[in-house]
Amino acid sequence: MDLYEFQARDVFEHHGVPVLRAGTATGPYAAGAIAEAFDVGVVVVKAQVKTGGRGKAGGVKLARSPQEAVDRARDILGMDIKGHTVHRVMVAEGADIDQEYYFSLLVDRGERSYLALCSREGGVEIEQLAEERPEALYRQKIDPLVGLDETAAREIVQGVGFDAADHDELVHVLVQLGKVFHDEDATLVEVNPLVRTVAGRIIALDGKVTLDDNADFRHPDHEAYHEAAEGDPLEARAREKNLNYVKLDGSVGVIGNGAGLVMSTLDVVAYAGADLPGSPRPANFLDIGGGASAQVMADGLDIILSDDQVKSVFVNVFGGITACSEVARGIVQALAMLGDRETKPIVVRLDGNAVEQGRLILADANHPLVTVVDTMDDAARVAANLASASTSAAELAAAR
Repeated sequence: MDLYEFQARDVFEHHGVPVLRAGTATGPYAAGAIAEAFDVGVVVVKAQVKTGGRGKAGGVKLARSPQEAVDRARDILGMDIKGHTVHRVMVAEGADIDQEYYFSLLVDRGERSYLALCSREGGVEIEQLAEERPEALYRQKIDPLVGLDETAAREIVQGVGFDAADHDELVHVLVQLGKVFHDEDATLVEVNPLVRTVAGRIIALDGKVTLDDNADFRHPDHEAYHEAAEGDPLEARAREKNLNYVKLDGSVGVIGNGAGLVMSTLDVVAYAGADLPGSPRPANFLDIGGGASAQVMADGLDIILSDDQVKSVFVNVFGGITACSEVARGIVQALAMLGDRETKPIVVRLDGNAVEQGRLILADANHPLVTVVDTMDDAARVAANLASASTSAAELAAAR
């Protein structure tokens, strides 16, 4: 579960990570009241949505008076940022920044370990920095049995080459961020930027925290972070139906059985759409697990088809304990349940147990919007092309 920035900030403060004062508002005048209470020269009004690119979208604005905070909040509230509607803003103190850094701690599943990333160049897109100037991003493996202790933190600070005068304070902040990671059962703790102010303070200015839902049983307090009214409505609907669904920013809906298969499907869809008009990408992660009953399939399709960004759907199933024949029956029955609500093309790839029977069932049903493709790569290309063609037609209509 990804936290909103204001939630991440509160978690940081709880664990002793230095942060600036901030408050949240769901209306413009409440934002102005927060700015007035802080009584500082500058505040920052920031959209609270679980997606990146807020600044580029106009969701982060400075305000130099309470009235400006009202005006900026009015500008931001209700915005659509990559399919996420802004219902809340965070109003935070402005900082007199001298230097911007980057730090993150995450689970490195490939190495079965933790990985710390740190750079003296923060406030930028870290993926771009890692690709264009990898030498500027320091990496250090962290032993999960030890965690990010003072010894590891000091190695990071020295390895990055921070100024000696800042070492002790940076070490302290990194250790506290390591405690956030450990104590909250996080899979990601990121600060971008981690800043040094003109006065020499080290402050976490913007934070991102992802919690491991599998550890919720240890954290009853985490239930408060599940804000259905504030979160993505499709994710809220999926939770109500016990579906493992995460909304993404693309136009190809994805359904698969098994987290590993779904993750692979996201990759092949992204690759297939990379060179197409509109660059269609995955619109979601949806794992239906081992069961593919008609109701489960109908619930999954209904949620994906409710996403206005979705232009095509890719159902990718490998039959194991649940045979492809049962999956195919589930798809046919689900389409019957959805009726007129099904208006977008669906590409189906089946493989594994009882695959031939499954394909025959879909062929007999002969649904006009369903295309069966034999291989995963070919199915991804078909789904991406369908989404690209639909997007291009929509853009052309809008231009007219």
